[in-house]
Amino acid sequence: MKVDSFERLLWSIAFPGFGQLLNGQVFKGVLFVGLEFLINVQSHLNAAIITSFHGDLSASVQQTNYQWLMFYPCVYMFAVWDSYTFAGGGQGRFGYLPFVFSAYTGTLGVIYSTDWWGPVWLPIVGLMVGAVIGWMLRRLLVTLTKNA
Repeated sequence: MKVDSFERLLWSIAFPGFGQLLNGQVFKGVLFVGLEFLINVQSHLNAAIITSFHGDLSASVQQTNYQWLMFYPCVYMFAVWDSYTFAGGGQGRFGYLPFVFSAYTGTLGVIYSTDWWGPVWLPIVGLMVGAVIGWMLRRLLVTLTKNA
């Protein structure tokens, strides 16, 4: 049976741990689902998502526990990267860079979200910007090290 790494990527984006479960990594999948649940509940992320989607960014900032939310981008992106690479995706040189930079810039988004766009929108934008930066850096490094 052919494993679809893109399917694992999408399921992990939807909910960290699902990609691992589809890959047959039950312990790791349950661990990531548990971490997702713990961080989500402790940071009040679902309540922040609801108020952010309703446009009440100040309420979203007020109800968020940032000490817990700081963990979210790194755990999230590691789970996504792990399920994707285990299924055979992103195996090229420096294939991890878009995921790592997404984690970095998503965390920066959390840090600055009290000032701009709230605890949902700025980290999401940060994740996307990090993916683009990581992808561009990967392309550059692959090109520069092609003959090395």
